[in-house]
Amino acid sequence: MNTAQLHQRYLLCSGVDTDTRKIRKDSIFFALKGDNFNGNLFAEEALNKGARYVVVDKKECARDKEHYILVKNCLESLQKLAIFHRNYLGIPILAITGSNGKTTTKELINAVLSRKFKTVATKGNLNNHIGVPLTLLSMDEETEFGIVEMGANHPLEIEFLCSIANPDYGYITNFGKAHLEGFGSLEGVIQAKTELYRDIQKRHKLLFLNLDDEVQKKHANYNHVFTFGEDQNAHITVQYPEGDATAKVFYNQTEFTSRLTGNYNAKNMAAAICIGLYFKVLFNSVKEAIASYEPGNNRSQTIQSDSNTIIMDAYNANPTSMQAALDNFSKLKTSKEKIVILGDMFELGPSAATEHQVIVNFVENAGFSEAYLLGENFRNTTTSNNTTFKFRDMEALKKHTSEINYKNCYFLIKGSRGMALERVLDSIEKKNYPSE
Repeated sequence: MNTAQLHQRYLLCSGVDTDTRKIRKDSIFFALKGDNFNGNLFAEEALNKGARYVVVDKKECARDKEHYILVKNCLESLQKLAIFHRNYLGIPILAITGSNGKTTTKELINAVLSRKFKTVATKGNLNNHIGVPLTLLSMDEETEFGIVEMGANHPLEIEFLCSIANPDYGYITNFGKAHLEGFGSLEGVIQAKTELYRDIQKRHKLLFLNLDDEVQKKHANYNHVFTFGEDQNAHITVQYPEGDATAKVFYNQTEFTSRLTGNYNAKNMAAAICIGLYFKVLFNSVKEAIASYEPGNNRSQTIQSDSNTIIMDAYNANPTSMQAALDNFSKLKTSKEKIVILGDMFELGPSAATEHQVIVNFVENAGFSEAYLLGENFRNTTTSNNTTFKFRDMEALKKHTSEINYKNCYFLIKGSRGMALERVLDSIEKKNYPSE
């Protein structure tokens, strides 16, 4: 069966599923393989749970031609189907990548553009060689605009994802010290992320650029760009006020407010303003969309607990994003005592020890009331302040925080996703702990 024929079957279905625990009625199931599973072995289960068709690449698992579709490779077939469907729809696609803030930026842009278009955007961070095809295949003939997030931890991944999504527009949030284990260095990160810009330029499409970013500014000579930033030469000139807990942007004598914490999120807001105005979303609609966006999944959330305030920014972390969060936190104007809870940063390779020590050095010079460090990398750092505490595991951290009655404190919680730092919230807020 060729891709065009497979697409005809797909159009009869309610969507694409790859997990038998989440089968939708009349979906098409792709039997993908992983290190610890083989989807072919679950094909019959998918049908029993309501799938209309199952795509398999193991001949003995294709029991009939009515419901089973046999292909050479399920993943490649999924990717080819996504390419075919993207061309079939012919809608504008905006691709977003970057080291930090790409999911938040994607959500902000989606909030803005959905005020004018019927949009479909990447769900969560399904931004890899499987997630991008699934995003494209979640779009239908009613979709007017697609927003596709692209992630990578090795060179040429963004280039490959561009070959699937074929984006008409591209934006890179920033370049930071993320996934250094795969990219090798910051220069490696820049080379890999700008694969998006090179793809856009090769096909003479449009780039959105932050002119305050010197790396992005190098692409401003390309004749098809739309720009923003504090740079006076930008199409959309903005200002970023500091000192407040929530991110704000000034544009056209108007203050754009949000529920996001951190001045570093102001640039994500500015990107959404820039892109919204380029696509002629009404000015007030852009402002309202940004103001009403509610961050989730432990991304730059502010939690108020009695007299304490908690910035929960623990969805992910790398040296660049952690430094930005700490720098912003140190500048916040507040009478409350500031306490930071930091978890290890992952995928840093040989630079892990150095990068964690740099963070500790900053923390100990920033004047925070206390600092709690969790994880093997932070445990191996050198500390000198008696207000810096290291913990061997989450249980030790929770025991410590549960024994303290925090009042009038301001917390910043930041770490890589695998640290799951949100687990410490209950002990800070004293939930599930006996009252004194």
